[in-house]
Amino acid sequence: MAELMKKTKKANKKNLGGYAQLLVPLLSILLIVVFNLFRDPSFFSVTTTTNNLGNTVLAGNLISILNSASELAIIAMGMTLVTAACGGQDISVGALATIAGSVFVKILRGGEITIGSIVVGFLACCAVAMLFGAFNGTLVSVFRIQPMIATLVLFTCGRSIAYWINGGATPTISSPLITALGSFIPGCPIPTPIIIVAVMAVLLALLFRFTTLGLYTQTVGVNQRAARLNGISPLVMKLVSFMLLGVCCAVAGCIGVSRLSLINHETMLLEIEMDAILAVAIGGNALGGGKFKVSGSVLGAYAIQALTTTLYAMKVPSTDVKAYKAVVIILIVIISSPVVKQAASRLWAKTRRLTAAKAGKEVSA
Repeated sequence: MAELMKKTKKANKKNLGGYAQLLVPLLSILLIVVFNLFRDPSFFSVTTTTNNLGNTVLAGNLISILNSASELAIIAMGMTLVTAACGGQDISVGALATIAGSVFVKILRGGEITIGSIVVGFLACCAVAMLFGAFNGTLVSVFRIQPMIATLVLFTCGRSIAYWINGGATPTISSPLITALGSFIPGCPIPTPIIIVAVMAVLLALLFRFTTLGLYTQTVGVNQRAARLNGISPLVMKLVSFMLLGVCCAVAGCIGVSRLSLINHETMLLEIEMDAILAVAIGGNALGGGKFKVSGSVLGAYAIQALTTTLYAMKVPSTDVKAYKAVVIILIVIISSPVVKQAASRLWAKTRRLTAAKAGKEVSA
């Protein structure tokens, strides 16, 4: 087993080149930044303003990008683990987040909204989301159904389940505590969802640092048979990855509810599944499983949101935004594809050989 771990680490370093995997999402963000600096130098300016509650807060397109991408970034974290372990994607994350948000609202409507009731509601929606995640994970790991097909079940019926949880209604919840979760904590100028993303990232980093979760997940994704022979259960790792994705969906669902102080099962985080998969792809992660870097997916999420915000700032009609975004994302994904990377590597190697040969001839002369 120690030998397998050693080989996995070596392969990881060789294939990813340390932080080279982050090159594509960082380059994508850089291109968007440069484009906006030429288009409108004030695009990324950050100012302070006073919100409706009289609190001084940060404002600007940059803050809007970081804030609006919060749910996507959190779901992309969990999607990365599922992709790495299973070699497939979960297309039910939007529906699962809506179910979790509906449970959150159901608990809070049962009595006075306090910090304690919010904690209870959050734990309850996490438990429910983990159960649904385990259901998806069971279909994938036990019955060996392809992830996208297995999660199609919950994708189809999940929003109806969320609707039933609250008796076929779209209830609202009104409380300063809920408003603070979805916008700003009094006295803090940074939007709360941005802080939640940072907390989730730190918790995952600590989980990978002090456990073997990241290494085992990657090992299962690279070679299930070898992992099984070395005592790592692919079934368990896949279940764990889906359950952790469930927690991420629960957090995103709570943020979504807190932003509007209501649960709308039809529109909440609608079509976030495709953006989450794209964030994982733009982050340089192997969609076939194995190698992964959660930070790359988070950067991919911010790149997607930065592109969306840029298009709106250019007064592109909302009906056309998806088409423009699709064209740009296709270019980004093609550039980050293995074929293009291999071609670029060969070109780079050839250039280095020619340069070395030229330098050798000059020295001989």
